[in-house]
Amino acid sequence: MLRELDYKQAVATMSATLQELGVSLDIASKREQIQEYEQKINQQDFWDDNEKAQKVLQKSSDLKNIISEYEGLNSDLEEIEILIELGLEEEDESIENDIEKSIELLEDKIDKVKIKTLLDGKYDDNNAVLSINAGTGGLDAQDCAQIILRMYLRWADQNNFKVKTLDLISDPEAGIKSATLLVEGTNAYGYLKSEKGVHRIVRISPYNSSGKRQTSFVSVDVTPELDDNIEVEINPNDLKIDTYRSSGAGGQHVNKTDSAVRITHIPTGIVVQCQNERSQFANKDIAMKMLKGKLIQLKELENKERIEDIQGTYSQITWGSQIRSYVFQPYKLVKDHRTNAEIGNVDSVLDGNLNLFINEYLKMNKMKNK
Repeated sequence: MLRELDYKQAVATMSATLQELGVSLDIASKREQIQEYEQKINQQDFWDDNEKAQKVLQKSSDLKNIISEYEGLNSDLEEIEILIELGLEEEDESIENDIEKSIELLEDKIDKVKIKTLLDGKYDDNNAVLSINAGTGGLDAQDCAQIILRMYLRWADQNNFKVKTLDLISDPEAGIKSATLLVEGTNAYGYLKSEKGVHRIVRISPYNSSGKRQTSFVSVDVTPELDDNIEVEINPNDLKIDTYRSSGAGGQHVNKTDSAVRITHIPTGIVVQCQNERSQFANKDIAMKMLKGKLIQLKELENKERIEDIQGTYSQITWGSQIRSYVFQPYKLVKDHRTNAEIGNVDSVLDGNLNLFINEYLKMNKMKNK
């Protein structure tokens, strides 16, 4: 006999959750925003500024996707209700399997949307600039930095984010010394901000002839890419700008011109660099955006009113601030030291399956800020 009461209770719970989600997502407000964007799109001079037009189109599309996803959840719930009634009318117990699978699938979809409602930080919906640096430890640390880089590239691909390499310093023998990526897509920073800190890898080193276990450290920094409409005043006298020859891939043009740019913010010691673009001007523009993101983040962290008020060494990430360990030996385990979330399948995590850790961090952060 169909478990009518159990199914109807599950439907009632999901219905209540969807109503709460509708409030959290502020669906009505998003519909109004779409109408405002549509008015802009229909203006004759809309395409006069192509870059600005593309951003408006992207924002409108993002809002439409949110609404479509929410409406899809409600449609799925209605289908489950119909399926339950059908099973009762026909007294068909074979339909029970379909009902249970549908409920399980919808609960999973609702959980994923609930996670998105946790992304309510000021810059959470922005693109993210993610920097990876090998710690001390020579080739082994550099190899581990490359493993972490690959992990984020896999994660971005699996979650439909675009990635652009802004800077990459490889080592001719093995691994990378550092890499900086621009991860593009809605909520890229909101998700990746949880990855900021030191990542610890314990394994039998392929570079250790005696086959001993070795611990390597990789630091990850994440800042939001700021929109052009966010103004950040930086005193030009506080900047040291160096140009140098690009070392990455890019053919003869990269090797023959001093197109790479390194900018140092003297009061804080923040250093950013970019060598991906062909021209020095383009590299400088991207490097300045990276610097602004770091300064804004640091300004808010230290509760300063102005950028000029920030002094001292930029040291948000220290080698004691380990956020996660990836252990291959003597057992296999990935553990997040902030949330205590853990997975025994290390290879799966390094293949980009990071969402458990990201989601647990977002939930923990929300509880802290209540």
